[in-house]
Amino acid sequence: MTVIAIVGGGPAGLMAAEVLSQAGLKVALYDTMPSVGRKFLLAGIGGLNLTHAEPFGDFVSRYGSRQTEIELLLNQFTPQMLRNWAADLGIETFVGSSQRVFPLEMKAAPLLRSWLRRLRAAGLVFHTRHRWCGWDENQALRFITPDGEKTVHADAVILALGGGSWAKLGSDGKWLPLLAEKGVTIAPLQPANCGFDVVWTDYFRTRFTAQPLKSIVLSFTDANGKKYQKPGELMLAATGMEGSLIYAFSAPLRDTINANGSVTIYLDLAPDRDLARLIKELSKPRGSKSMANHLRSRVGIDGAKAGLLREFLSAAEFANPEQLAGAIKAVPITLIAPRPIDEAISTAGGVCFESLDARLMLKTMPGVFCAGEMLDWEAPTGGYLLTACFASGKAAGLGALAWLRDH
Repeated sequence: MTVIAIVGGGPAGLMAAEVLSQAGLKVALYDTMPSVGRKFLLAGIGGLNLTHAEPFGDFVSRYGSRQTEIELLLNQFTPQMLRNWAADLGIETFVGSSQRVFPLEMKAAPLLRSWLRRLRAAGLVFHTRHRWCGWDENQALRFITPDGEKTVHADAVILALGGGSWAKLGSDGKWLPLLAEKGVTIAPLQPANCGFDVVWTDYFRTRFTAQPLKSIVLSFTDANGKKYQKPGELMLAATGMEGSLIYAFSAPLRDTINANGSVTIYLDLAPDRDLARLIKELSKPRGSKSMANHLRSRVGIDGAKAGLLREFLSAAEFANPEQLAGAIKAVPITLIAPRPIDEAISTAGGVCFESLDARLMLKTMPGVFCAGEMLDWEAPTGGYLLTACFASGKAAGLGALAWLRDH
């Protein structure tokens, strides 16, 4: 009987398992953790952002340099198909005000429980605490288990091993050398959807860590001269900056740092006021008011925003209405490095699509397929990461099914 081994129990691996087990094949899934779907469950703690309801053309544009490759996968499993699939599991979804799509319960656990019940009913067998460590001389899969090393012979293999972020949940990137030695082209893993380091003074770090900057506009120019601008909010951290507005630009920010050694961003701290108005308000006599009270009463700047201005302006600049107003509209902050991979929400890099055929099978290893975040792509948060993981798992499952039928 044909046997398929799937290595990795995240959304991509589970979706590939569903395709193959529902086709009546014998499928075994192996995962290094004590249970599957751990990073998926973590993603649902703050409300599981399953996908996004924007027009499909806009949706696929979020995948940057890998848009062409990811669009082919999404054509087989669109965001709407993902919502229909969840509904079949008894999980109804809704579209939030930002067009993000969530389960009604806002949690990942009910979806995962329902999904695992259906997979077990289809015959999928789970093997947890099995760390994959390559192949033996007979091309059998090698696993380290609590009972020692184990080998598994399979007619087809789907690898869905994740990227390199959140190693404690199983995605540690230790698979890279195992595939590299087989001639697979791999782009180095890099942090994505991550925070960035800023050199703060001790005073600023002590006073303003963990405080948000709300209602701001971030802008910068990348290494190729492309300009970016977006409103939103971010969080000040002891090491620098993090949060949704920074995450949205993490790829071009990271790539510009890689090219130039640093990148300067500009924050408009008062996007609802133009420069002329700010200068006029700040030029009014403040009498006995402190400068902090003058800033607050005239232009609504206080707290962390005021602290940020004092951090980057000299005393003379801070006292000059024109220079202070200019900084409020574009305070310059230099980002010097992305935070480490293990702190990132996701990773860029991995198995290059050029090493795969149209079925997501490795060109150097017939019968071995790859899916999920271990592929070389990245996307912002907002449902794009999960949707592409599901879609690539579906494509790898269908690809393995087609290859098995051909052989």
